Amino acid sequence: MAIKKEESHPIIQVKNLHKSFGAIEAVKDITFSVEAGEMFAFLGPNGAGKTTTIKMLTTLLHPTSGEVHINGFDPVHEQDKARKSFGIVFQDPSLDDELTAFENMEFHAILYKVPKEVRTKRIVTLLKFVELWDRKDSLVKTFSGGMKRRLEIARGLIHQPRILFLDEPTLGLDPQTRNSMWEYLLALNKKEGMTVFFTTHYMEEAEKVADRIAIIDHGQIIKQGTADQLKKATKTRTLEESFLKLTGRNIREENATSTSFMRQHRQMWRH
Repeated sequence: MAIKKEESHPIIQVKNLHKSFGAIEAVKDITFSVEAGEMFAFLGPNGAGKTTTIKMLTTLLHPTSGEVHINGFDPVHEQDKARKSFGIVFQDPSLDDELTAFENMEFHAILYKVPKEVRTKRIVTLLKFVELWDRKDSLVKTFSGGMKRRLEIARGLIHQPRILFLDEPTLGLDPQTRNSMWEYLLALNKKEGMTVFFTTHYMEEAEKVADRIAIIDHGQIIKQGTADQLKKATKTRTLEESFLKLTGRNIREENATSTSFMRQHRQMWRH
């Protein structure tokens, strides 16, 4: 997909970013940028530093050193402005199952201080966009996994952010639902120029939809570029082969910071 040239400038800027937990260096002096309107994949094995990096980008963790700018705002010193610039779809469901689809949307809109006079119109538009308008009054606990993920995307867009962060958005979904999910996201990217920053363990997804890819391992970005550039550099036929060649084939374990990631994200929306 072509990047929207009229908007082409870094909307996410990361420079010499470093994060240590005592003697453990989780992220080691990484630098990268994401252009406005890009579909950007951030890939890495378990424990590679993805979660720690995303937490710093989304205001949940302060860097030990280095710089981050989200839509021009510093997530450390301009936290509220940075948060208003992005939406996020969690790896695990974060909806309230005892509320309807409409009520989930409305609650999130109120948290983000979306003006009452435009709130309902946005909810209607977004629920129609993700094809859930006919289920607006249904309790979320009656939804399938794919329906919940679509609702989470709609919810993440209620405050009209410029960036959408997606943490393993299709994890656990069947192939048909995964394909449908990316169709929605690509349509959103094309129609609105939405910048999409996503992680995934499905290499074919990244190869199919990402404009550019950054691969992180052991806290360092070891390679970035288009899928074709990565395959050419590693002399491989697929992105998965390239990924394995760059990161190795040893099985990785999740690090400790990952287990609290979702809990902290859910708490964020209530402050």
